[in-house]
Amino acid sequence: MAQAYMTETGSGGQGPDRRGTRLRRLLTSLRTDRSLWRRGIVLAVFSALLALVMAVHAQIPNRFGNLGSLLETFLPWLGLAVPVLLALALFRRSATALVAVLLPATVWVNLFGGLLVDRTGAGGDLTVATHNVNADNPDPAGTARDVAASGADVVALEELTASAVPVYEKALASTYRYHSVQGTVGLWSKYPLSGAAPVDIKLGWTRAMRATVTAPGGKLAVYVAHLPSVRVKMEAGFTARQRDKSADALGEAISHEALPDVALLGDLNGTMNDRALNAVTSQMRSTQGAAGSGFGFSWPASFPMARIDQIMVKGVEPVTSWTLPETGSDHLPIAARVKLSATAS
Repeated sequence: MAQAYMTETGSGGQGPDRRGTRLRRLLTSLRTDRSLWRRGIVLAVFSALLALVMAVHAQIPNRFGNLGSLLETFLPWLGLAVPVLLALALFRRSATALVAVLLPATVWVNLFGGLLVDRTGAGGDLTVATHNVNADNPDPAGTARDVAASGADVVALEELTASAVPVYEKALASTYRYHSVQGTVGLWSKYPLSGAAPVDIKLGWTRAMRATVTAPGGKLAVYVAHLPSVRVKMEAGFTARQRDKSADALGEAISHEALPDVALLGDLNGTMNDRALNAVTSQMRSTQGAAGSGFGFSWPASFPMARIDQIMVKGVEPVTSWTLPETGSDHLPIAARVKLSATAS
């Protein structure tokens, strides 16, 4: 006699009843197993401290080695601690630590989540680019060709040496009809330049300039600046006093600009989060923050960790912003497309 064998289904399966049972067991464990809440207290405290540091970064004083500015330069990287804390909380099977990890995660997303959204657009009147070409660049001609290949209408270069200037002038001459070099910074343009002159940023030598670009969409005041470098020293911390003084002077000059449309291109040796650049950042918008995708880190070129090269605008609408490929410099060039205002003509 033939027999029919049937596989039983029921509580041993993976259906809704099975999943519901697991959920009930988990909830029961959370209610009754007090060890889940006792474990991981140290991890929870560390998570809370991390969230606090990110939330009040602007209040961390600069009196001791410019600690606040140093933290703000690399502030986005504190987010890397969140997945580490999450993994440790799971390893410890700690409900307390898991809940606490939500604090720094929420603060980080509030600070930087918007940068992860692609805000790039299309259109615009003018493409601008800036690049710290590095005084020790082994291939200035190649770097010039790379920047010109970006298609930018206006290019600012910083850290120009007297011996390299003729090389850049020759390499860029066929693409950019107009240019002006002031000290160690220069501006190249496909459109007429006028009023080119140094800007005093309290250094004793020229590392900033201003010129008017007369583009088809109207006139744009372009500032090019290379603020003093900062150093991290064991005995002095984050030494940035001269950079901060120059930033204040640059901000003062921009605040007196007569033209409504203004762009600042350059290496500011600081990020948009650094409160020491407030004299500039308080009156201008970052094209990367307004119309970029991602953080747009530009330095060091081999492993970018901070965006210390900036394109900022006032009275101008950023359309898109991006980072260009690596050249012979230790910085990455950056570019942006902008729309001039109706009053710029």
